[in-house]
Amino acid sequence: MIKLKTENLTKRFLGLVAVNKVSFSMEEGEILGIIGPNGAGKTTFINLISGIIMPTEGLIEYNGLDITYMPAHERARRGIARTYQLIHPLENLTLIENVMVGSIFAKGHSLKEARNKAEALCHELGLTGLDRDTSRLTILEVKKMEIARALANEPEVLFLDEVMAGLNADEMKELIAIVQRVALERHLAVGVIEHVMGVIRELTHRVIVLEAGELIAEGKYEEVSNNPRVIEAYLGRGGV
Repeated sequence: MIKLKTENLTKRFLGLVAVNKVSFSMEEGEILGIIGPNGAGKTTFINLISGIIMPTEGLIEYNGLDITYMPAHERARRGIARTYQLIHPLENLTLIENVMVGSIFAKGHSLKEARNKAEALCHELGLTGLDRDTSRLTILEVKKMEIARALANEPEVLFLDEVMAGLNADEMKELIAIVQRVALERHLAVGVIEHVMGVIRELTHRVIVLEAGELIAEGKYEEVSNNPRVIEAYLGRGGV
């Protein structure tokens, strides 16, 4: 079942075309890799889908509903969640309070409901010491907290923006297993922006490749990694 799709999605910033007529779709239970060189338009593309910015033209459809110009908070309430490349925990809040924010503001849950949900999510993701200050968390714990906060929104579509950055090989392996399990158990459509090609190969079912704002290839990792245009644009520059 298609959860999300775009048609000719385009974003121009004055004379710069950051996303250029991108059409794609995501299905329930699918983990989709979104790759491309720096400046390819990956994060801008996710910003468009999540409503952080509005498109110049094109269509965004979620569960059959046109959400092209829907406000970001309404998209979040309907089930589109994301993490951010640069994570900024709410420093005056504890680990569990940071996770609770997702339930309170996206779903309108009471403090008690939000805390119960946050405790369950933290347990599911292997987070302990929930009343710790965020300054005492490891990088891996911060990443898990960010994912838990997004899941507190009860999403149907989840985008992870370079969530593996800064992790070592063992930590990446642990987080890959978590994402796979969460996607399977919650029937999520998950989009993963990532530069570590080993993660894309291990984690995703399908991959799309952006270059200069354009979608230049899509298919299974083995297919796109052998695509001459992809090799020239990205993988040949040390991306594998």
